[in-house]
Amino acid sequence: MRKGGRDLSSVVEKVQDVIQPIVDSYHFELVDMEFVKEGKSWYLRVYIDKPAGIQLEDCAMISEKISEKLDAMDPDPIPQAYYLEVSSPGAERPLKKERDYQRALNQYIHISLYQPVNGAKAFEGTLIKLTADELTLSVKDKTRRKSLVFARQQIAHARLAIEF
Repeated sequence: MRKGGRDLSSVVEKVQDVIQPIVDSYHFELVDMEFVKEGKSWYLRVYIDKPAGIQLEDCAMISEKISEKLDAMDPDPIPQAYYLEVSSPGAERPLKKERDYQRALNQYIHISLYQPVNGAKAFEGTLIKLTADELTLSVKDKTRRKSLVFARQQIAHARLAIEF
């Protein structure tokens, strides 16, 4: 995606190099970042977490530190006006990095596939096995459970899910 000749992913990359040390200095995890346009407004969204969970005060403090740092940069890494949002990734946090998948072992997750498998592109189940190339979900099939194996390269998106 390009806007005014600027690659939006490079905006995230540049800003991440500035934000990562701030987040690390408070022993938080930088879970994800995105720079998106919604309507007429641009948003830089920063998702942070820590083992005990993120509080509103944590988000406010990190937001203030990030704002100070970005405002002091010359040239400005984000030339257009934007809103900065710092928040928790929530209960259904995305699984992007290898450590996210490792932490999700034995937890209920949702995966979306690039191509359908048995007519479906989305599956939910407990992540019971993880290798470099595959993951195995234990899914409900009517009254019993079965294991489904997916190649990691098949997975478009994965996130934690809430089991009902």
